[in-house]
Amino acid sequence: MSNILIIKHGSLGDIAQISGVIKDIRENYREKKIFVLTTLPYVELLSFCPYIDGVIIDKRLPRWNFFYLLKLSKMIKKGNFSQVYDLQNSKRTSFYRKYIFGIQNWSSSETTLKNNENKKDFDKFSVLERFKIQLERSNVKIKYCLKPDFSWAYVDVKKIINKYFGKKFILLFPFCSVKNSQKKWPYFNNLIKLIKAKHPNIEIAIAPGPGELEEANNINAVKITNNNKPLNMMELTGLIMNSEYIVANDTGPAHIAAHVNKQGLVLFGQHTTPQKVSIETENFKAITVEDLKKLEPDTVYSKIKKDLDLIN
Repeated sequence: MSNILIIKHGSLGDIAQISGVIKDIRENYREKKIFVLTTLPYVELLSFCPYIDGVIIDKRLPRWNFFYLLKLSKMIKKGNFSQVYDLQNSKRTSFYRKYIFGIQNWSSSETTLKNNENKKDFDKFSVLERFKIQLERSNVKIKYCLKPDFSWAYVDVKKIINKYFGKKFILLFPFCSVKNSQKKWPYFNNLIKLIKAKHPNIEIAIAPGPGELEEANNINAVKITNNNKPLNMMELTGLIMNSEYIVANDTGPAHIAAHVNKQGLVLFGQHTTPQKVSIETENFKAITVEDLKKLEPDTVYSKIKKDLDLIN
């Protein structure tokens, strides 16, 4: 029997977003095995996903590395895949389709364009809307795509939490990658000061990721780690699910919070819009400003005050 291949290389927020897409594909192919081609950082995470049967690693070595591409091609052929759902929709995966994998039934934003459409216009739709269109044009019935549920991706972290405090806590995510510094709001410590003054019964925590431990020492909040190491992705999801509220930059943890139905607020500058990245939900909202450096802590606090009052 032939199998189904889904391609998604990352990032963390992207993996959270495709939870509904993967579930829809599972619902449409109950009798087939489904595998995901991804990169090494997401293998363990995707192994937790109940809608897939296995994970294949793509090292994403340079395209001039003929020996690697040959090895990858042979590995894919052994998988006996009759259908590919390309959720990465990148130049690399387009290259795989045209020259490496040799699979005819390939669903991507490119292959599902209509005659009067071009990819530039298609990409103006929101992330989840693009997936919805892609799947529907590939004859996949849609039920979960527009409402991702990432709650499968957690482990129990109560033992970790109990090491730090025993009362209600909110989580802040003040970090972002160096290459995306435009996403970073610089006044989290000011916000923390406001919250502590007005809500003394609420603990404030942060969960630094790899490369953020040193920077976390400059944030006036409880730094949650596991034996002095950053939480892994499943532990991070568990921590978010156990928190009362989230305030974050536009990063992976914000997308996790949105797609486990957590209440919170995400901060956006001009880099994109919350609508484009499909991050807002009934409980998870956004503030959008032209310049994050001009977004005052009082303004952010005013947006979350009523929610924090309810936590008390």
